[in-house]
Amino acid sequence: MRLEQVQAFLAVADTGSFQQAARTCNVTQSTISRQVQGLETELGLPLLHRTAQAKLTVAGEQFLPRARRIWQEWQQASRDLEELRLGKQPELCIAAIHSVCAFHLPPILQRFCQEHPEVQLRVTSLGSDRALKVLKDGLVDVAIVMNNRFLTTSPDLVVDQLYDEPVRVLLSADHPLTQFAQVPWSELIKYPQVVFKDGYGMQRLVQEQFQRQGADLKAVLELNTLDAFRGVVRQGELIALLPQGAIQDVQHDPTLAMRPTANPSLIRQVVLVTTHDRLLIPPIRRFRALVQDVMAAQGFLSENYQTLSSTALAEL
Repeated sequence: MRLEQVQAFLAVADTGSFQQAARTCNVTQSTISRQVQGLETELGLPLLHRTAQAKLTVAGEQFLPRARRIWQEWQQASRDLEELRLGKQPELCIAAIHSVCAFHLPPILQRFCQEHPEVQLRVTSLGSDRALKVLKDGLVDVAIVMNNRFLTTSPDLVVDQLYDEPVRVLLSADHPLTQFAQVPWSELIKYPQVVFKDGYGMQRLVQEQFQRQGADLKAVLELNTLDAFRGVVRQGELIALLPQGAIQDVQHDPTLAMRPTANPSLIRQVVLVTTHDRLLIPPIRRFRALVQDVMAAQGFLSENYQTLSSTALAEL
């Protein structure tokens, strides 16, 4: 069944005439007849009586309301897609890691809302792995996450490298490790750790670093909010390895301290991820550009900023 066949049938049903239907559809009468005949052949029943006034058969009467729904759905779908192409998108859904939501996104969101008041922004704070999953499932349009080359090598994805960020040690102000200007790994691995829950890129990054040190990660507690990390570490015994941007306000808290690690330093890469087809939609394309513009103005965008292809990611 083809849409032009449904259109021809509806035109004849509405006008009661093959000739009038041809004028309505701006085609020849023979074309209308051929389309209706093709539809009848496919359905296996006659839909119209071939009389002076084309009337519906019993099968035609039964098929008519369904044909109208098919045609109306097609017209509505066409209008919706045209609006999407023109940038008339009702909402833009973003998933981002906690530190990006807290420190980087607010000015970007404000500018986007000023430029596109007709678009409803929906922002969800998620771990990197979970954010990439909901992007691939089509539940969000953009993800800003810690890069994971095992999850971002799909040819459907566009990956923008935004910035590299050092990982620091968060500890209480009176913790023994505060004696070090740079905490040696040989000392750091002796203490119990607070880590992000499974599904957060930081947990994987920390685990891999401990494996390289030939040490076991003493993860005694899993959390998923930065406030919870601060509250637990503030108690004195536990420490946490967190990205610098997530704890940059610790310097104003006399109960907490932040220290860099001694070499080898631990770095995480933050990327913006979307899909090629979504970048055809103007609001999503504009949001991507705003992220780049605002982060560059704030000095966060990497000097070697680039859009990473799936091939380049696979080689990292």
